[in-house]
Amino acid sequence: MNRRVVVTGIGIITAHGIGKESNWTKIISGISSIRKITSFDSSKYRGKHGGEAKEFSTTFLHNLRNKRLDRASHLLIHTAREALSDACIIDGVKNIPILLSLGTTLGGMLSGEIFHREVIKKGLNKARLSLVSDYYAHCQAINLFQELELRGDFLVFSNACASGTNAVGHAFNSIRYGKYDMAICGGYDTISEFTFAGFNSLMAITTSLCRPFDKRRDGLILGEGAGILILEELEHALKRTTQICGEIVGYGESSDAYHITSPEPSGRMASIAIKKAWSDAGNPVIDYINAHGTGTKYNDIMETNAIKTAIGDSAREIPVSSTKPMIGHLLGGAGAVEAIISLLSINYKTLPPNINYDTPDPECALNIVTKAERHDIRTVLSNSFGFGGSNASIIIREYS
Repeated sequence: MNRRVVVTGIGIITAHGIGKESNWTKIISGISSIRKITSFDSSKYRGKHGGEAKEFSTTFLHNLRNKRLDRASHLLIHTAREALSDACIIDGVKNIPILLSLGTTLGGMLSGEIFHREVIKKGLNKARLSLVSDYYAHCQAINLFQELELRGDFLVFSNACASGTNAVGHAFNSIRYGKYDMAICGGYDTISEFTFAGFNSLMAITTSLCRPFDKRRDGLILGEGAGILILEELEHALKRTTQICGEIVGYGESSDAYHITSPEPSGRMASIAIKKAWSDAGNPVIDYINAHGTGTKYNDIMETNAIKTAIGDSAREIPVSSTKPMIGHLLGGAGAVEAIISLLSINYKTLPPNINYDTPDPECALNIVTKAERHDIRTVLSNSFGFGGSNASIIIREYS
């Protein structure tokens, strides 16, 4: 028999700030935290703006050396601590066998960039090898294990923009099938010039505003940050008498194998991920869809097609919004941060707005939320669709 899996802790850092209260207040206010990038010179690129997490610099460390850690590790360690504290288990977590399930597309790319510049300037033999110690995508997970003195296993997903949702889905499956009673899961990524240049070369970055599902949309905005959730088997959480924020009830994934960057236009394969998650959850009534909603021409049409194919005629009535215009696309962190926003929308019974939406597109005929409004949200579908056709969907429900 499958076990029930609940969320007991949340940690989040985005361009909106640090912590769930700061992020939620700005989200429902429809505030954009997109600014001109200051961490590197963006003037030479087509797009010049992004969602930098400027309120965050580094976190305090007990067991690791600060100078050897990439910004990605600092983001991860801080949000994991925040989530464990929120779950009231920060002091006892080292005594519990735990699964660490993470998603990232870049790992310690900022350290990799510095190493690359030193190789060019000084030569390979004189570049600091210490910079590579936190470059690979699994390094941040190892750092978290060492800093928090965890015991258990870890798995890192680097599956494009679906990585964060894949990580949450894997943790969900591992707990409900009895492999673990508790998991730390989520995703993270930083803004790096390497990634920014790549998205600009693909002409995927907007030069104006990110406008998901709007007829005038012309590209996405990159952001940075991290989202971490503490998942527990229900009885394990009840024995601790801790808060329960919500329940994960369904997960689905699929792959297009259509194109290295463009989504499969019909949305057929993406709809399979949605159908799997929906069926996994017992086909509940969906009260809100937190869309992948990148604001690119092809993604938004594909996602519209996928939602309609999976859910049917009722899809036109379900409120839909994307929060990426406010905080940017967090790549490997996107799915986890959006799962957290979905949980908060359930807890506060409020629909997050899809800002910058002015001109409806007949090809994206969905019920787009243009301003925050009260709504009886009990069940949310959150989508993540990545480059290479990596598709993942998760169903989150109010705990009762």
